[in-house]
Amino acid sequence: MNPDGSEKNQRRNGNRMDLNRNHLILTELETKALHKLFDKYIFEVTMDVHEYWPFGEEWKKLGFRRNFDITVGAITNLNISEKIRNISYQKYLPFIFNFINEKGYTAFHYLPGGPVGVDFLRYSTFDINDGRQSFGIQHTLSFIQEGMNGEDYNIDRIERRAKSQMLGMLGLIKFSFDNKDQIKKLVAEERKKLIENEVEEKVAIQLDHFSDGNKLELKLLSYYSNEDTIVTVDDFRSVVKSIYEVKRPKGYLVPKNISALKRWMDNHNLFYTDAKLENCDKVEQYFIDSIGTIDFERDTIVSPYVSVNEVTNKIDLSEYYFLPVKQLKNNMIVIALEPKSELGLVTYKQFEYLLKKEVAFPILRSAN
Repeated sequence: MNPDGSEKNQRRNGNRMDLNRNHLILTELETKALHKLFDKYIFEVTMDVHEYWPFGEEWKKLGFRRNFDITVGAITNLNISEKIRNISYQKYLPFIFNFINEKGYTAFHYLPGGPVGVDFLRYSTFDINDGRQSFGIQHTLSFIQEGMNGEDYNIDRIERRAKSQMLGMLGLIKFSFDNKDQIKKLVAEERKKLIENEVEEKVAIQLDHFSDGNKLELKLLSYYSNEDTIVTVDDFRSVVKSIYEVKRPKGYLVPKNISALKRWMDNHNLFYTDAKLENCDKVEQYFIDSIGTIDFERDTIVSPYVSVNEVTNKIDLSEYYFLPVKQLKNNMIVIALEPKSELGLVTYKQFEYLLKKEVAFPILRSAN
């Protein structure tokens, strides 16, 4: 998926873009091609495969580091079907950990954050801009697999790295085959709810990681003894909760004069039409009162203060497209287009101009 980066042994592509943060805005050829493939076949199961590098100086100061051959993460965004999240955590993760361990390799949950005692550990991001959750938000059984990199970022331990990653992928194929009837039935049922808009009325557009009160006993490699050591993680935030929700609209009125939004809809293969009166019984518009910030997984992003009002003046509908939520990418549309969404388009440099203090937000809501 990243031939330029692979050639130069770097994460970013030839345009200096992080492809695994590009699955929402879809500006790069590589991510466009991947989503075009997905849209053609609508796979029930997907996995995003990477490597992680556990050799950082902060962990060395602690005296321990992660040492798992394979780490695996499941979907974490609360807008994804609870039934699909349950089969991921209750069935697949125990299976794959056992499958890999039986073959002589080590595996555990993918846990970003830390180092232990310095910052919290959590499950993988609930953002929808990566290769796992961008498909998961469409009610796909989707995972991330990260194998341990070499300390030199290059060929160190290359045979073990390749074989352990292969085992993880083979394990997913085996699990999918052994449970194919259950998976296909479940995914079809949950996707039908998106397409027919028979889903929760509220959409979580700001979330955060919280502790459930339990500590984590984490196996780490000691730099002092070169042996595995159990370390207690006091600040393990294993639970994702919603901190801000919006009511799901019928759809959005997207201005035709903002070509980047049309290009975005086309890149995602979204269904939209010219706006018509029957789409617009009640139209709402946000006003950006002021623009603040919010902490998002140790990053600082915009978080506007908004008010919303019903539009009573006559609207020239010929100037808008109507983008209904009643389609497979239902959740993604709402998360992307709400101005207060911490995962939305306005948090990206390419779309930050949509958000202006004391100015009306240009994308309108067609309310139910």
